[in-house]
Amino acid sequence: MTDFANGALDAEQETFLLAHRIAVLATGRRDGSPQVSQVLYEYDGNDVVMSVKSYTAKWKNILRQPRVALLVHEGRKQLILYGNARPIDNDPERIQKTLRVFRKLTDNPDFEADADFVSSMNDQKRTVLCLTIEKAMMND
Repeated sequence: MTDFANGALDAEQETFLLAHRIAVLATGRRDGSPQVSQVLYEYDGNDVVMSVKSYTAKWKNILRQPRVALLVHEGRKQLILYGNARPIDNDPERIQKTLRVFRKLTDNPDFEADADFVSSMNDQKRTVLCLTIEKAMMND
């Protein structure tokens, strides 16, 4: 397990995280039971950003309890990240971080937000979760 006193993933963990787009996010429900959701994410070498909708259980759970786990896997190989997720629903930060996820999802690093993109985000009630990694564990 990697402890984040130094604030960085090791090279193998970082390469694995950068090579993927889909993860499983675990949050805690009000009654203490787990809630898991598949999410699309983007990692920039500092934090993990996920675009989510504000009416979902994961969003509501994080507003109440920000401690989460994120699982990225490929076959039996897996990277588990632990930390706090910060909910973001204010612009311009919401738009900037959503763009990070969208650019990775579409493989279009030059995509820019226009009025239609922001309108679509608003219609879908899109918000952002920003995970600050505290611990990481990789298994094969």
